[in-house]
Amino acid sequence: MGRECCYGKEIKREGAIQLQTNLYFVRHAHSTYTPDEWGRPLSNKGQMDAERITQRLKKEDIQHVLSSPYKRAMQTVQGIADLIGKEVILDQGFRERKLASVPVEDFNKAIKKLWEEPSFSYEGGESNIDAKRRGVKATYRILEKYEEENVVIGTHGNIMVLIMNYFDSQYDVDFWQSLAMPDIYRMTFVGLRLKEINRIE
Repeated sequence: MGRECCYGKEIKREGAIQLQTNLYFVRHAHSTYTPDEWGRPLSNKGQMDAERITQRLKKEDIQHVLSSPYKRAMQTVQGIADLIGKEVILDQGFRERKLASVPVEDFNKAIKKLWEEPSFSYEGGESNIDAKRRGVKATYRILEKYEEENVVIGTHGNIMVLIMNYFDSQYDVDFWQSLAMPDIYRMTFVGLRLKEINRIE
């Protein structure tokens, strides 16, 4: 994981100034399970954790807030959007990867198979290749639209790690299993080039 440092917009290297874009990927807080994937809300614990996310992110000079259209992701980042007086912009590119058209018997085992066979998909679901392509395309779009700004993105564990893996292969299925709920990772870019990834405590 990257070294914690230098998270403002500008860093100096040998007398030159490099302008940075910071993307704060926020894995949603704990939700109350319902079969409605899109409308599943945060649990009471999740709501309390979302408030802590707001308090942590208010130190980061956030200019924009985007989110997956799933309710639990939106609710997790709504507080920071309210704090800076901005609407949450919904982006389908950051929705969770669809695993299958029906519930799988063993969720963790199913995810591991997808990482072991990136082109494989369950019936009605997305392969790692397809989900990653969707997430990375959305990420590049955000980097170009909000260059040199600080952007929060409310999202989900699987798609977040697939995006991170595209830029740095150390972020894999084992890393996914270690994620907290919620969790924040800041990806710092110079132009379209990843500089570093840091967990925000």
